[in-house]
Amino acid sequence: MNAIITVVGSDKVGIIAKVSALLAEHKVNIADITQTVLSGNFVMMMMVNMDSADISIDSLRGMLGDISTAMGVEINVMAEKVFSSMNRI
Repeated sequence: MNAIITVVGSDKVGIIAKVSALLAEHKVNIADITQTVLSGNFVMMMMVNMDSADISIDSLRGMLGDISTAMGVEINVMAEKVFSSMNRI
């Protein structure tokens, strides 16, 4: 199963490192990633594959929520199918 992770907030050192370290720790593969800084705002979108993960998407959402709070950024996680349905024109 694929999931989409979005991260938005003020740019600061370590955002990518913390998120990707958590994913690696739980065997969540980053299939695609894009990030940019727009006027001091960090914006990242990742597509991850959860097939080999040792945690559920709900557990991942909770753990990323802890990182979100600690770093003062907004992190959202949703199944790719849900994301695609929400963004269909």
